[in-house]
Amino acid sequence: MSIKHWPKHDRPREKLLKQGASALSDTELLAILLRTGTRGKSAVDLARELIAKTGSLRALLEADCQQICQYHGMGVASYTQFAVIREISRRMLAEEIHCRPVFTQPETVADFLRLLIGHEKVEVCVALLLNQRNELMHTIELARGTINEARVYTREVAAAALSHHAVSIILAHNHPGQSTMPSSGDIQLTRQIKAALNLLDIRLLDHFIVTAEKTTSMAVLDLL
Repeated sequence: MSIKHWPKHDRPREKLLKQGASALSDTELLAILLRTGTRGKSAVDLARELIAKTGSLRALLEADCQQICQYHGMGVASYTQFAVIREISRRMLAEEIHCRPVFTQPETVADFLRLLIGHEKVEVCVALLLNQRNELMHTIELARGTINEARVYTREVAAAALSHHAVSIILAHNHPGQSTMPSSGDIQLTRQIKAALNLLDIRLLDHFIVTAEKTTSMAVLDLL
């Protein structure tokens, strides 16, 4: 039975209009986005199947074009929709960070970093450059490497901070498919960078280790 034959209170779109988007399940939200199903499957059936196959709504939305196109009923148009949603979400969080003191909102920073680099297939290291009010001025990509390494040089971090007149910095890098626990190399490099920045009167506030699902703060672990 297609969705148009369901009782109105059970249809995802009508439910959203009446109760708000937060009342919908992941499957119902995805069904609205998909709009139509395939032969013999409603949009809700297709949405449920896609989430089951990928493991979660997040995993589906972060899949690359090749992965999306392998599912029946999905194609390049679906991938571009998902890519647009990811980018809109990232920009909304970036605006939120711009409008708030970053250091007092670590959860917002963590969400932003997951969207920014959590889905990357190789290690990427970035620096969030902050002003005296701990507001984000610039996001700089410091390095892009391999599946398990991205070389970052202390002088490049310092140069980026000085060129943008940053008062403080938050570092972050992702661990593709790995845990968010910092390695001994991560700890050593972070302390080297902190010492160098201290000489320039620039504070290193934190270093986040990021995956698509979670982040770890080295400041929280007292590893800076």
